[in-house]
Amino acid sequence: MNLDCFAPHAELAGRLLSRCAPSSDDGAHDLSHLQRVWANVRQLQREEGGDLQLLLAAVLLHDCVAVEKDSPLRSSASRLSAAQAGELLAGIGWPSERIAAVCHAIEAHSFSAAIMPTSLEARILQDADRLDAIGLIGVARCFHVSGRLGSALYDADDIDARQRPLDDQRFALDHFHTKLLGLASGFQTTAGARLAQQRHARMVAFLDAFRDEIQPFEQ
Repeated sequence: MNLDCFAPHAELAGRLLSRCAPSSDDGAHDLSHLQRVWANVRQLQREEGGDLQLLLAAVLLHDCVAVEKDSPLRSSASRLSAAQAGELLAGIGWPSERIAAVCHAIEAHSFSAAIMPTSLEARILQDADRLDAIGLIGVARCFHVSGRLGSALYDADDIDARQRPLDDQRFALDHFHTKLLGLASGFQTTAGARLAQQRHARMVAFLDAFRDEIQPFEQ
């Protein structure tokens, strides 16, 4: 595993990943996801500041307890990951105050947990992770997860949910309206909000093109 992408703390990355490697059977939460979130963190940190070592630990461990999107434990996933992260960091000798800072960032990164980030690092991690949920990467991840859960691409009888409630457990396209299209308005940092608007525009453009392609098949 080439850890150069986690510079300037590649050694820490190796220690943590050797103890808690990401799942290889979930393409939305694999090592590539961690690499992308770290790249987002580096971009945000250059403008906003923040402790890079603390941020790397939070990135690498923010999904260390895997919980499927349709699990009843989904809203607790970030708390479970934070608890596991605390144990791992204590095991390699991190001081308690830095562990607490990492754990807060991990707890607050999750949309479903609805925890307000109170530190700069927590705000950066939340923004960096949400940037990976929108834009074209977000589109790809949405359909990947929906496929894992057995969802259809869309409701051919009512694509816009005019005569039915939105249901992103059944239709992948509904997830854009229940969650993804609203994410760009909730970013925590100035840099994150700017990047989110760019990715939001790409996602909207995708949806417009998608509808154009399926339009001839609508009744």
